[in-house]
Amino acid sequence: MTKNSKKFIMSIDQGTTGSTVILVDQVGSLVAKATIDYRQIYPHAGWVEHNPEDIWQSVENAAFACMKQAQASADEILTIGITNQRETVVAFRKSTGEPLYNAIVWQCRRTSKMCDQLRKKWSAKIKNKTGLVLDPYFSATKMRWLIENVPAVRQAQKEGDLAFGNIDTYLMWKLSDKKIFATDVSNASRTMLMNLKTTSWDAELMKLFKVSVDCLPEIKSSSGLFGYTAKQKFIKEGTPITGVAGDQQAALFGQTCFSEGESKCTFGTGSFILMNTGHKALKSKAGCLTTVAWRLGNGKTQYALEGGAFICGAAVGWLRDGLGLIEKSSDVEVLAQQVESADGVEFVPALTGLGAPYWNAEARGEITGLTRGSTRAHIARATLEAMALQNADILLAMQKDLKKKMKRLRVDGGASMNNLLMQLQSDYIQTAVDRPVQVETTAIGAAYLAGLGIGHWKNLDEIRKIWKKDSEFRPQQNARMVAKRRVSWTKAIKKSQITK
Repeated sequence: MTKNSKKFIMSIDQGTTGSTVILVDQVGSLVAKATIDYRQIYPHAGWVEHNPEDIWQSVENAAFACMKQAQASADEILTIGITNQRETVVAFRKSTGEPLYNAIVWQCRRTSKMCDQLRKKWSAKIKNKTGLVLDPYFSATKMRWLIENVPAVRQAQKEGDLAFGNIDTYLMWKLSDKKIFATDVSNASRTMLMNLKTTSWDAELMKLFKVSVDCLPEIKSSSGLFGYTAKQKFIKEGTPITGVAGDQQAALFGQTCFSEGESKCTFGTGSFILMNTGHKALKSKAGCLTTVAWRLGNGKTQYALEGGAFICGAAVGWLRDGLGLIEKSSDVEVLAQQVESADGVEFVPALTGLGAPYWNAEARGEITGLTRGSTRAHIARATLEAMALQNADILLAMQKDLKKKMKRLRVDGGASMNNLLMQLQSDYIQTAVDRPVQVETTAIGAAYLAGLGIGHWKNLDEIRKIWKKDSEFRPQQNARMVAKRRVSWTKAIKKSQITK
């Protein structure tokens, strides 16, 4: 392994509710971490926005706090990696970097009607070209909405001064003082504008969504030189940025799932499962997405199957903030353990529609099966069971596509520290679940990509040796018990999709 006088890799993990910055040392260990939350904006029912300046300020503050915690200087930073909430779109002026509207967040459902109008003619073609389903989740419909509904965006496009970017693009633009206008191939694959075969922007889709190519960033490999920083509060001028990936792909990389068939599930605001399919873009017939995993310096693109549940950890947040059933999120495990089962209570957390494998933007959350004997504990238990069951739905779909059963699942994210949830997950997929020592695998993955991109680590084998297992969960329920449990869950899922 190459040694360098500089000590740390900085990794910026720009998430849905906050920004985390970590420092990783030369052997890949986490040295310092700081997180700064920022405002969530809900202008109308189903709409979700972020102020881009809030995002940038949270990154600045988290980076500054992380450096202070490690007592590190800007001279000690070898390189920067970036990972980000995907699909979220920022429109800004190229000339000034001025945001033209709030960032439209991946959870936002404002383009549901647009998707409905396009679905009959375009659904199959979009799936074939991009590996994605026609859904408000992805970036392209958000871009078209901005062009059609925001005069400042239209004017900037008319003047040739409009830039569209996912959050990785916006951060690199800010970090470099307008010198880097780029994205990586994994983020580009989530826009619904990139052709999976060519890994280039698709002319037909750009025309459909009214986006001109000069508005879009250059697509680069996930590991390699993107450019250099300008002087910032927390970093010196000329620091290289050498690793970028969407948050879920970064987590797959951080879990060292480098081989075909290896899978991970990140338990965050939503839950996201990726299964590495190697250099083949496997077309899903079971409701999963085909996406780019990453492209390294060798130029070979690796692909993955993906399935996401829009609400996972956010369901616990809703119990806390919306219903007041718990004081803090970690209380849910203790409360759920007060009962041995949910006793017929079902909670379908379709609070922003259903993702894979159902893809129903109009589905709504529901709690059913309540009796006079139902308590807070039953609802808490039903919530954890729902989080595990919706992931099981996705994994079963992936196994159907891959035509084989996976051997184990690696987990990460905040809720992966919930032992009851991890045991339920193992039970419902009838597969071993491995939790690593380091559950910040999203930020770690970006650090690995950056370290690889600057030559600090020479190959994937060096990185694979860094990963360490903390806990293993094995199925305690038999297949017959799980099948019986799934019958009730399936009925509840069907009910949630009945709309007037």
